[in-house]
Amino acid sequence: MAEGRGRRAVRIAARAASQEAGRSLSRAVRRTSPEPGADHAAERARQFRRTLEELGPFYIKIGQILATRPDFVPDHVREELSLLNDQAVARPFAAFAPVLERELGPGWRDRFASVRTEEPLGSASLAQVYRATLRDGTDCVIKVQRPDADRAVLGDMRALGRVARLTARFTPRFNAVIDMGGMLEVLFDAMRDELDFTREASHMKAGRKLARDYKYISVPKVLHATPKVLIQSLADGVAINRVKEDAFTEKQRKKTANQLIEFMFRSYFTTGRFHADPHPGNVLIGSDGTAHIIDWGMVGRLDRGARLAVLGLFVALARNDGESFARQWIRLGSLTPWSDVPGFIQDLSRKIPRWSNATLAELNYGVALMSVLRYSTHRGIHVAPIVSVIGKSVANMEGSVRCLYSKAKLRDTLRGTLDTIVRDQLRSELDAEQLGAHLLNLLTLTDKSAAQVHTILSELASRQFTIQTRTNLGDPIAYGRKHRR
Repeated sequence: MAEGRGRRAVRIAARAASQEAGRSLSRAVRRTSPEPGADHAAERARQFRRTLEELGPFYIKIGQILATRPDFVPDHVREELSLLNDQAVARPFAAFAPVLERELGPGWRDRFASVRTEEPLGSASLAQVYRATLRDGTDCVIKVQRPDADRAVLGDMRALGRVARLTARFTPRFNAVIDMGGMLEVLFDAMRDELDFTREASHMKAGRKLARDYKYISVPKVLHATPKVLIQSLADGVAINRVKEDAFTEKQRKKTANQLIEFMFRSYFTTGRFHADPHPGNVLIGSDGTAHIIDWGMVGRLDRGARLAVLGLFVALARNDGESFARQWIRLGSLTPWSDVPGFIQDLSRKIPRWSNATLAELNYGVALMSVLRYSTHRGIHVAPIVSVIGKSVANMEGSVRCLYSKAKLRDTLRGTLDTIVRDQLRSELDAEQLGAHLLNLLTLTDKSAAQVHTILSELASRQFTIQTRTNLGDPIAYGRKHRR
C-alpha cells in the first residue's frame, strides 16, 4: 500500500511539474521577457492547491499547515491554500450515502426530519459535513468520512515514514537536531485520531467540559458517534476570518479573543490535550460573539514534563527573559555533543525583548517559532518532536485570534490566566496518584543517596577517594571534536 501511494504521489507531482514546465516554455516562446506576472503566480498557486487535492487527504492536511506559515510561504500561495481549510473539492452526496448506511444502518434517514444533501455545509480533506434536523427539531450537522480516506492517509504516512528513515540515514548530523522521523510520528499520532470519529467525540467532550469556564467559548455537543460518522449540535456562526468589521465592538472582540487564548493556554498547560488545528475555518463566531471551536479530529498531547517546559517558555517570554526561554527550550529537547548553549542563549537574549510585549499585529508567532528553530539547529540543540504539533497549534491559534482582535498580546492574556493555571497545577500535584509518584521518587533518591554515601565512606577509609577537576567545561564543543584536556 505504501509503495503504491508513493508511486502515485511521484506520478502526480511529476505530471504537475511537467505541466508547469510546458507553461513556462510557452511563455518564453510568446514573448521576449519570460518573467511571470501576478496572473501567472496566482495560476501556479491554484495548480499547487489542485495538485494537493489530487494527491489526497494527507497532502491536503499538509497544504492546510503551509497555509498558516507566512515565514516561508508567499501570501498569494497561502491565500490559495487557505481554501483547503473548508473548501476542498466536494463530492456528490451519493458517494457518502453508503458510509451512512454502514455506520447508522439502512434506516438512518429515520433519525432525521430533514437532511440537506444538495450541498455540503463544509468540505474538508477527510470528510464532508451536512446540515440536518433531528426528529425532535434539534438542528445538527452530520460529519461523514470520505470513502477510503483512512487507507489513503495511512498509506501516505507509511510512504513518508520511509522517506524520513532514508533522510536520517544519509544526514545523521541533521537528524541529531531535527528528528524528522520523530516529528512525523508526533504529527501522524495527532492525525490518526481524525480517522476515527469516536476519538474525535472524546476530544470534543473534554473540550466542552473545559469550555464551561468561559462565557464566550463553546464546543458543539456530541449527539452520536461511530468511527466514520459524527452527529453533533449545530455551531451557528461565520469563520473568524470572515467576521465583518462592524459586527462587534472593540470591547467584545477583545473579550472573545482573550477567552479564546485563555482556553487554548489551559488546554496546553492543564489538561495536556489541545486542539492542534484551530485555523480560522475551525473557529466560528456566533452573532453574540461566542467562539465555537469545531473539528476536534486533530488533537495534540503533552505529558507532564512537556507541559511544564512549554509553560516555562511562555512565562519566560512574558517576563522578557531570554536566558530562561533558552533553558526551557533545551529542557523540552536535549543537547548534542556539539551543542553551543552560551551561543543559543545569546541568540534568544537578542530576540526575546522584541517579542515579549508585541501585539499580534506586530509579531507573527509562526515566524518567531521558525527563528527559534533556526537558532536551535545552528547551535546544535536537539528540537523536541512535539514542537511540530504544539507549534502548529499556537501558530494557528494566534492567526485566528489576529483576524478578530489584532491588538491582543499573548503576554497579557497569560498573566491574566496564570493564577488559574497555577491552581490547576497545584491541584494536580496534590492528587493522590501524583503524591504517590513523588513519594516513590523520594524513596528512590534516599536509597541511592545512602548507597553513594556508603561508597564514599568506604573509599575514604581505604584512602582511595579522589576528586577529578576540569577547567574548560564552559567551552562549546564543535562537531567531531573533544574538549581540550
